[in-house]
Amino acid sequence: MKIMFLRHGLTNGNLEKRYIGTTDEPLCNCGIMQLKNKRFPHFDVLISSSALRCIQTAETLFPAQEIIIEKDFRECDFGDFEGKNYMELSNDTYYQKWIDSGGNLPFPNGESPADFRKRCISAFERTISKYKFSSSAAFIVHGGTIMAILENMLFHTKAILTGIVKTVTVISVNGTARNFTIQRYYETLATNIADNTRISA
Repeated sequence: MKIMFLRHGLTNGNLEKRYIGTTDEPLCNCGIMQLKNKRFPHFDVLISSSALRCIQTAETLFPAQEIIIEKDFRECDFGDFEGKNYMELSNDTYYQKWIDSGGNLPFPNGESPADFRKRCISAFERTISKYKFSSSAAFIVHGGTIMAILENMLFHTKAILTGIVKTVTVISVNGTARNFTIQRYYETLATNIADNTRISA
């Protein structure tokens, strides 16, 4: 199976560098215009996070395809950080502790990074198992969701994926791509990185 992960288009919160997790905001005009210039091939299965920004992205890029909604692919719940940016949180003592922890502390009144990763990985493995006889699948999700799944594929891949996933392509809204070829038994993961652009959350 060939898999493509596509991060949703831009929102106003993204442009303002805010923590946008549970906030169900739509794509901004800039995000919509960027997507209208993109063309992708047909995928046998099209899966989207339940977030409006992901559904809008899927509808724009794949207007003729059925969209399968998976709520467990939604972005992390940032709790008290939700909707705020670095400048607005700069005087928050817990935010500094969270930064110093490398982002490993739970978000106050939100989700812990460990629980978020577990949720995303479980949803991915469940989805792959369900559609394992398809030749291709596109996942329209969030930056954090993509990173959680790829980290698991790099270091903790379970036997459920063995013999199913062959190649993975990651694309951000600006067209940046990273291609991963998964080798036999997932003992190694050879990466062919198109460029060094970091995929943002």
